[in-house]
Amino acid sequence: MRKTLIAIASTATIMANATNPFFQPFNTPHGTIPFKSINNSCYEEAIDRGIELGYKEIEAISNNPEAPTFENTIEALENCGEDLNRVLNVFGPLSSALCDDEMMQIMTNVSPKLSEYGTSIVLNEKLWQRVKTVYDNRDKLNLNQEQQTLLQNTYDSFALSGANLQGEDRETYRKLNAELSSLTNVFGQNVLKELNTYKIWLKAEDLDGLPESAVEAAALAAKEEGREGEYLFTLDQPVYLQFMKSSTRQDLREKFYRLYSGRNMAGEFNNIPVLTRIVDARREVANLLGSDCYSSHSLKKTMAQTPENVMNLLNQLCDAYMPAAKAEIAELEKFASEIEGHSVTINPWDYSYYSNKLKNAKYAYDEEEMRPYFELDNVIKGVFGLATRLYGINFTYNPDIEVYHPDVKAFEVTDNDGNFVGIIYTDFFPRATKRAGAWMTGFSDQYVDKDGVDHRPLVSIVMNFTKPTADKPSLLTPYEVETFLHEFGHALHGLLTQCHYRSLSGTAVYRDFVELPSQFNENYLTEKEFLDSFAVHYKTGEKIPQEMVDKLVASSRYGAAYSCARQLMFGLTDMKWHSLTEPFTGDAEKFERDAYAKVALFAPVEGTMFSPQFNHIFSGGYAAGYYSYKWAEVLDADAFSLFKQNGIFDHATATSFRDNILRRGGTENPAVLYRRFRGQDPTIDALLRRDGIIK
Repeated sequence: MRKTLIAIASTATIMANATNPFFQPFNTPHGTIPFKSINNSCYEEAIDRGIELGYKEIEAISNNPEAPTFENTIEALENCGEDLNRVLNVFGPLSSALCDDEMMQIMTNVSPKLSEYGTSIVLNEKLWQRVKTVYDNRDKLNLNQEQQTLLQNTYDSFALSGANLQGEDRETYRKLNAELSSLTNVFGQNVLKELNTYKIWLKAEDLDGLPESAVEAAALAAKEEGREGEYLFTLDQPVYLQFMKSSTRQDLREKFYRLYSGRNMAGEFNNIPVLTRIVDARREVANLLGSDCYSSHSLKKTMAQTPENVMNLLNQLCDAYMPAAKAEIAELEKFASEIEGHSVTINPWDYSYYSNKLKNAKYAYDEEEMRPYFELDNVIKGVFGLATRLYGINFTYNPDIEVYHPDVKAFEVTDNDGNFVGIIYTDFFPRATKRAGAWMTGFSDQYVDKDGVDHRPLVSIVMNFTKPTADKPSLLTPYEVETFLHEFGHALHGLLTQCHYRSLSGTAVYRDFVELPSQFNENYLTEKEFLDSFAVHYKTGEKIPQEMVDKLVASSRYGAAYSCARQLMFGLTDMKWHSLTEPFTGDAEKFERDAYAKVALFAPVEGTMFSPQFNHIFSGGYAAGYYSYKWAEVLDADAFSLFKQNGIFDHATATSFRDNILRRGGTENPAVLYRRFRGQDPTIDALLRRDGIIK
């Protein structure tokens, strides 16, 4: 009987191994993901197996009878967990891009397991002592730069994650990590779930001012719901932004604003208690690890290093930009009063509407007029062509590579010599299972294995552009083209990397350095030489007119101070939440309002907040780090000023940027890499000039 049970168990194991694609090598072009073979039932089983195998690998390293060395401890630790990484590199990206209720439940199930696994590694005393031994003897080792960085990062990851904790503190740390893993997961799911509940039904008489493309999309959405003759609007970002910019109906703009900005503040998906507990738990972790607040703890491995340096930057920008931002609002109120025939005070739901009108009046500029010149397929060619021209890489669509949704396309990337560089997946349109916004991620990182084989990356860019209709292709606004350029900059950072260790490759850099390649790319949007390479009318094939390019360039500084104030609002609020030194007991809405009071440009609107939807800091990787967008703007403006000086397509400058920034990943301190490219430390001067704050 016992033999029969063993045979049945063995058969079951064999069947599982045969049916779960994560349990065998991917027999696909370039090792791409066999999405058609993967369903939701595969994930949890593969994650459990990966955790089990990971524990065994960690145990083998920890109990190795040989003396600790860089190879048998640091490199061994770098290379363990391959089976787990393999499934998480698929599950993680799809949990944002293709997340149904079942996926959400799997995330809830596996989050505590993954948290416990990660915590168990850093609290493994035997493993820590081996890491510490190698680190303490580092001066006697003949390590190259990348090996030195890997050793330093490994040591720091343990030291900053509780390895030195003793007794009850270890168990407290373990529990806090598990709680945070669960809470951040709940926060992100609440944002997506509530967003999907909003359906705003309008009549034909409610559509005044809206462009034809928005009306067609709303009519199509209503038709799909079986309600022809009506118009369905959601709070998906492209829908919301278009409505706020175009609708003449102030009452409806206010309604949309209050709905959008009042999300997750009450009811089933209330995120206020979730975020306040996240903040408290992060502070408790920081206290355990010797810091008075979370920002002090988390900024140790950044270019900024301290909260004081972050606040110095934010305050410096505040002093430089706020007078201009207030002047912009005053000009806008004067303009609105003139066209309305009575005194107008700009409310937050009025800004986009009147700002768009003033921009058009000053520059005869209307984003809608530019859409026909930014047909998505042409933009793809233009953006990909930018990388070809700068870095000598080429993109070829391959329909034989499996994708996870019909909207997604996969492109092979090669260099000018035909060498394989990697794969990029593009995913451009909204759907109910995709979170809002835009991002870059990866299904497989670049690294060199023990046999010297260079494993090339599989990266993905995900956005939420206006979908094509039956009569029109997807036509982008300049803002959407800029978003594409941004995420593609991240993708290039992932694709062009040439590192040995995966934990140092691609975008695995300091958080306040990771936005440099993406924001650098945005500079090309206003360069005529770039636009002329792809921007043609989708019907006539006519190149974008010179006068339209001139308007785009002239208007690029428009609203720069307002935009900066808005980013400062997010950055200041993030820092205040994560600089608390005591448990939070106050009114969250008032706390947020007080945090950004110095950069507030509108009267407060009761019942609205952005913190309960602030995925970046409460369920993403930007806690005490949102400032990095402004930090990176300083870097990107300074970097692009060298291209402007030498030529925006100058081969030598582009090669230096590629070799010192895009290829090096996190192998050296980013300040060193930047100085090697630029020849100096960055200053804010180039940013102030670009934005017209100084001449």
